[in-house]
Amino acid sequence: MQLYIGNKNYSSWSLRPWLLLTHEGIPFEEVRLRLSFDDGSPFKNALAAVTPSGRVPVLVDEGLAVWDTLAIAEYLAEKHTARPLWPAQAQQRARARSLCAEMHSGFGALRNACPMNIEASLPEVGARIVAEQPEVVRDLARIVQMWEQQLDEHGGPFLFGDFSIPDSYFAPVCTRIATYALPVPPRVQAYVGRVLGLPAMQAWIRDARAEHDFLDFDEPYRKAP
Repeated sequence: MQLYIGNKNYSSWSLRPWLLLTHEGIPFEEVRLRLSFDDGSPFKNALAAVTPSGRVPVLVDEGLAVWDTLAIAEYLAEKHTARPLWPAQAQQRARARSLCAEMHSGFGALRNACPMNIEASLPEVGARIVAEQPEVVRDLARIVQMWEQQLDEHGGPFLFGDFSIPDSYFAPVCTRIATYALPVPPRVQAYVGRVLGLPAMQAWIRDARAEHDFLDFDEPYRKAP
């Protein structure tokens, strides 16, 4: 399998399937492309050869291209049935899918105000956002509510006990909480620390910090060095 991804520092959508595959020890080839949304760019040209979507991530397996993070997660769960990628119990799988779908289509205020930027440290920006943007505070409160409910129900260490697709899906939020020092309760902060401390997540973070590739369109708060 090949997984096409963007810059590790910025591409939150790419992180999800990469973390899932790497944490679960599923072999794949990483194809990293420098993010660019200009027509005719190397990024667009490389993706045009494998998918009509023109976006990352894309999983290619035996000639089949699967795009969209939820579709990739479902494909991997069906292909690797021996691995507990979704919770084992039907009702819990439904809950897990609900959480992923809510993240997939929602939280636009948090996404826009706090884009993923792993190598940056922007606590002052985070404090200003929390003080001035109530819609971001609402998004963060809903995420905290979801996570606390799951941790209460399953006792941790992850949202459904063991690591599963929802944890990979919320991993980019964990990086945002760290980058912008967003205020969350201690129990939620501990969960964030467990996700960021996973060996696979640490590998992604190391690669992100080593890129040294400043992309203006993903940097609303900093100027090029």
